[in-house]
Amino acid sequence: MNDAIVDVVVHDEPSQSRYEAWDAGTLAGFAVYQMVGESVIVFVHTEVDPAFEGRGIGSQLATFALDDARARSLAVVPRCPFFAAFIGRHPEYADLVADVD
Repeated sequence: MNDAIVDVVVHDEPSQSRYEAWDAGTLAGFAVYQMVGESVIVFVHTEVDPAFEGRGIGSQLATFALDDARARSLAVVPRCPFFAAFIGRHPEYADLVADVD
């Protein structure tokens, strides 16, 4: 079961500036962000607990966070290498990426 995708609950935790993935009461992973004004979200770091690695937690975090950004009309800056690679593999999110350097 180590390679199975788990069904986690992902939510935004604004007080911590991160999206969190929970599995049965255990924090499985998180994606840290910084807001720039009210229209840009910068993803800076993603971490998955080693006990949950290889089970799709990072992808679930990224999917939830990017879908949330779209719903909130936020432009995305993927400074986190995981988010940058995820968007590269999922071009349906490319339109969210802000054109900034």
